[in-house]
Amino acid sequence: MFKHTPNPPESAPETTPERPTDPVSPYAFLDSRKLHEAALRALDHYLLPQPEKQPKPVTQPSTIFTVLPEVDSETLLAHACETLASANVMASELTLSGPTCSQLLGIQQMISLAELSVNRVLDQVDPQG
Repeated sequence: MFKHTPNPPESAPETTPERPTDPVSPYAFLDSRKLHEAALRALDHYLLPQPEKQPKPVTQPSTIFTVLPEVDSETLLAHACETLASANVMASELTLSGPTCSQLLGIQQMISLAELSVNRVLDQVDPQG
């Protein structure tokens, strides 16, 4: 196919502050350099292998609340019963007013204390180990 119009004349690339002097540079504008750097950071983020994370050390449960070994089973069961009754009242009040963080943490702590009491009774009734 024959072209009726001639090609435009080739001119030398302009050297302005926005353009680098290298005519084959992929950075036609300063913004393209920033864009290229951002693309490299994104590729590095997704394609470079991440260093292996250190496993978390195994933590022992807190001993802030402990049950003395000489406390008898009846006292422990009475304490557990009272604690669970209090947690029941707190949970009932939550249905009326809506939960808050401090109320939920209070219920969780009360249930944990009752669990400690019951576990000690189980250890006294049927010691294992």
